[in-house]
Amino acid sequence: MRVLLSGFAPFGGSELNPSWEAVRRLDGIQATDTVELFATKLPVSYREAADRLFASARVICPDVIIAVGQAGGRKAITPELYATNMSDSENADNEGVVLSGQRILEDGPQHYGSSLPVHDIVVSLTELGIPAELSENAGSFVCNHVFYKLMHELQKSGKPIVGGFIHVPFLPEQITVDDAPSLDIDLLTEAIRRTAIISANAFSQINDLSKSI
Repeated sequence: MRVLLSGFAPFGGSELNPSWEAVRRLDGIQATDTVELFATKLPVSYREAADRLFASARVICPDVIIAVGQAGGRKAITPELYATNMSDSENADNEGVVLSGQRILEDGPQHYGSSLPVHDIVVSLTELGIPAELSENAGSFVCNHVFYKLMHELQKSGKPIVGGFIHVPFLPEQITVDDAPSLDIDLLTEAIRRTAIISANAFSQINDLSKSI
């Protein structure tokens, strides 16, 4: 099984983005005997990010797609429960674009739910000693924009591809305020690796079930 992982380029004046720093370490890794990982870097761009992800998916033909993004201020790995059909942030993307109160797809539903096994992911990471909790807020910036478009495309395709979005905290070297939450790169990388394996297992179960019906 193939798992496509995406991380974002740095933005907002930072030289690092923990999503890409962790994901790039997993590119080409054989996570288990049956699970192979691939990584792609997305621009922090409303216009280009989702298209870049879809282009990578066309080449890799993954069974699972996990988009990963930075959520500064959070203290845990947070699988997102759903994406919202709204881009509404005062922050400019890396092309200088600011979207305020703009629907992502005019005729799209208000929400798309993740098809990742989010509850299993949180339980597994917690058992490993990695802080993890569910999130009902993917934000309204480029992360949510990509998440929404990803789930829309997966629904349109009709293929049994498992997909969703995971937010990760800052790296320690990004912290400028004492006691601000962060997670070490090794923990972030292991969390994403484990998330990929759990999600691939979920795909396998879905595929087996569809064959038995």
